[in-house]
Amino acid sequence: MIMNKIVTWIRVSAIFFLIFAVPTFAERGPADWTQSCDPALQKGLERCLITLKLNQAARHKDLSIVLVDITNPSWPRMAYINPNEMMYAASLPKIAILLGAFERIATGEMTLDDETQAKLTLMIRNSSNQAATEILNQVGKSYLADLLQSPRYRLYDPERNGGLWVGKAYSKSGAWKRDPLHNLSHGATALQVARFYYMLQTGQLVSPEYSKQMKSILADPAIKHKFVKGLESKYPDHRIYRKSGTWGQFHSDSAIIEHDGRRYIAVALAKSPLGGKWLSELIVAMDDLITRSN
Repeated sequence: MIMNKIVTWIRVSAIFFLIFAVPTFAERGPADWTQSCDPALQKGLERCLITLKLNQAARHKDLSIVLVDITNPSWPRMAYINPNEMMYAASLPKIAILLGAFERIATGEMTLDDETQAKLTLMIRNSSNQAATEILNQVGKSYLADLLQSPRYRLYDPERNGGLWVGKAYSKSGAWKRDPLHNLSHGATALQVARFYYMLQTGQLVSPEYSKQMKSILADPAIKHKFVKGLESKYPDHRIYRKSGTWGQFHSDSAIIEHDGRRYIAVALAKSPLGGKWLSELIVAMDDLITRSN
């Protein structure tokens, strides 16, 4: 009798633990899928680098990649190469200014009028430095730095070697605050950029409605290089929501890509004069990998 009561108590306790102690996907938050990779997708990505002869660049940490299949957003599948390697990212961190603007809009501190909408669109689609600087000044540099490091977003996280950072206006003025770990004025890690896009797709940036509006601004890029160039050669009907960056030998691209019922996040940062070519070829290989893995 005593043994039966003990067994019953253990079973009830186990059920209670499973119901109340194990967090659901939503409760775990958007960062937890970043803790591990999908073995099949990872193996495929590593083969892609060998085929494209980019494995040496990856070994020297001149190439950083994160690929996330979010066809089922509740069960993202990730593969990566040097995901926490912080690199100079040029215009890619303008997505952080986009987030800061919509946070200000949500609190009524900025107005999403026609002029602001036009500047945001120019900043993202055309990568206008003037528009980016004007919006950054409205958002506030210190405000944006605090937002990127906030517990809510952790898009710059010292425990993960940094992340998205905007420490300088996109102008000839000097840096006001370089990132604390690497002294970069405009930096990113592939992992934190991928987290940005995941939160965007799942409605966790500002609000579901504002996430949709930000995603629409990222559509229809006016600059047709890197990921866009690679995909247009093979999938002219694809949809891409994207921001890239270029400065000297630093090349970066980042996007949500949709076609034929599939959706994935691709982020790549490269340090090489050939970086633009690398990314155009890499996106085709990664797209094939996503297609084959479903």
